[in-house]
Amino acid sequence: MIDPAGRPGTENMGLDQALLDDVDHRGDVAYLRLYRWNPPCLSFGRNEPALSRYDRSEIERLGVDVVRRPTGGRAVWHDDEVTYAVAAPVAAFGCLRDSYHAIHERLARALRALDVDATLAPPGARPGSLSAGACFAQPVGGEVLVRGRKVVGSAQVRQGSAFLQHGSILLGGSQDLVARVSRERARVTNATSLSEVLGRRVAFEEAASAIVDRWLGSDERWGGEDATPLPPCPRSVFADPSWTWRR
Repeated sequence: MIDPAGRPGTENMGLDQALLDDVDHRGDVAYLRLYRWNPPCLSFGRNEPALSRYDRSEIERLGVDVVRRPTGGRAVWHDDEVTYAVAAPVAAFGCLRDSYHAIHERLARALRALDVDATLAPPGARPGSLSAGACFAQPVGGEVLVRGRKVVGSAQVRQGSAFLQHGSILLGGSQDLVARVSRERARVTNATSLSEVLGRRVAFEEAASAIVDRWLGSDERWGGEDATPLPPCPRSVFADPSWTWRR
């Protein structure tokens, strides 16, 4: 599923949750979704203490769109990026560590096709506490790095027999807005972008095409030649401020 026009954060999270629900219900289907955010949006992790960590009045004053993800992790500013979502049976990818590694290796393979020297962070790297900084502040074992800096930020949730992993592949821009609206100092300087690495503009379509072309290995195939159509956007909890600011 490719959605280049972009949707508001509440719709994007509602669609990702709908795909997870479908996989959990059916058990024999998997999805890869590539999309954008329109307008740009600040997302919080599922269990992130947003009320104490971020200045809600400043966010509202700036007119920033905000949503809380169904997955964990820390804050991300979604603007100039390709966002990916994988919803699949747990049995197809294995344990949490194995699924992270497998998905990130596929993404790294796509970035290498764009002449980006993408590698995976060493397995021993661990995340800090939820209050330690933004999502792109430090790499976690198995995440995608370029020259030691984080270019993809991901998070995962498991539900029944299925899982959802989604994340941001930075095309350009920065994560500075996270620091701007934080009540505490937020370290986001370890992020980089494809445009910064390559010294040229990388468009959504170029990056998305590389991901699709190299996602499947030689022993796998697509179910059809055309991209799967997007389902109707469901009404969901993600549009409810009591969910966004629940903690």
